[in-house]
Amino acid sequence: MEAVSIRYTLGAERGPADSDRGVMTSLPPEKELTVVLADDHPVVRSGLRALLSSVAGIAVVAEATNGREAVDETVKHRPDVLLVDLQMPDLNGIAATREVLQAAPEVAVLVLTMFHDDESVVSAMRAGARGYILKGAGQEDIVRAVRGVAAGEAIFGQNVAHRVLDLLATPRTAEPFPDLTAREREVLDLVAAGLGNAVIARQLHLAPKTVSNHISAIFAKLRVVDRAAAIVRAREAGLGR
Repeated sequence: MEAVSIRYTLGAERGPADSDRGVMTSLPPEKELTVVLADDHPVVRSGLRALLSSVAGIAVVAEATNGREAVDETVKHRPDVLLVDLQMPDLNGIAATREVLQAAPEVAVLVLTMFHDDESVVSAMRAGARGYILKGAGQEDIVRAVRGVAAGEAIFGQNVAHRVLDLLATPRTAEPFPDLTAREREVLDLVAAGLGNAVIARQLHLAPKTVSNHISAIFAKLRVVDRAAAIVRAREAGLGR
């Protein structure tokens, strides 16, 4: 088995104020890496395209605004790297990662998200993502992470790496529905308690459309067709009490 380099990149994740420091310009010339960007926020996609396109040896070949487009564009272009957010409409990043790697297992998936809870990290790794960094990461860190996963390394942002190490070191009791993210399980718990979408949105400080997207993802993962079936499954597992 080939050794896999595991890094907890590259410096700490930083905030937006650090983004004007500029990307490094001394990267060694290498084979051109192709990248598909998947994020439902136009400003994020635009910023990532500008960043990666400014670096010699990296080419952005397509963009996707939702998870379904991410799968379609990745299968079409077969890039070296899919850079994907977790929370997207139509199909979330976890499900998109699974579908991409079933159709194009040679693609390296790098998650770039704001979520660093245990369940999001574990779900992404289980789906086959090769790297996981936060949106507060510096420009140099993002570029190195793209190149790292393309080279076969497992790349984690510093904060995420600490969580991964903690998860490996701490025995955990089995939780119901391990394919759900922590947020999805939280939403399901409230659905099972009989709350409607509007109430759930207020309670979790989310947009109603975001709650609807979570519920759609929950239905798909639980393989149920409606709310009533999801409630039955959730209550059988001890949620909603």
